[in-house]
Amino acid sequence: MDQYYGTGRRKSAVARVFLRPGSGRITVNGRDFQDYFRGILVGVQALEPLKATNTAGRYDAVITVAGGGPSGQADAIKLGVARALLRVDPNFRATLKQGGYLSRDERIVERKKYGLKKARRAHRVTLRPSYGVRAPSSGVRAPSFRPATTAGVRHARRTRPS
Repeated sequence: MDQYYGTGRRKSAVARVFLRPGSGRITVNGRDFQDYFRGILVGVQALEPLKATNTAGRYDAVITVAGGGPSGQADAIKLGVARALLRVDPNFRATLKQGGYLSRDERIVERKKYGLKKARRAHRVTLRPSYGVRAPSSGVRAPSFRPATTAGVRHARRTRPS
């Protein structure tokens, strides 16, 4: 029995794709493809390499995928299917390359650095002045930090020259 294998990766997801000649059944982790990617539009894009090469109904796909979320898993499956199709027929390379199915998207989540909240997000700085003078607990008010000239005056009156 012929079997063609391809590995796909995206973010932290890894997909192992096995293509076997058959009727077009696709299972992901033992479940039906439509059931596994229920309601997720990215899941439909995972099978685009099969449509681009007109091999959609000729191969059964047994896929095991681990890690990441639904979006990363779907993109990992897409790359795995494309690489497996290259093993089926090397002449598919031009079609798959033109569609961009053979390029691995190497963007991954940047790691968190110490001293920061996230990878690049710093803690918020509070701009409260600390003068080093604490109010005494005896009920006496702390000295005012306003200049002495305007200590008791709320508004300075302007007089117009007459």
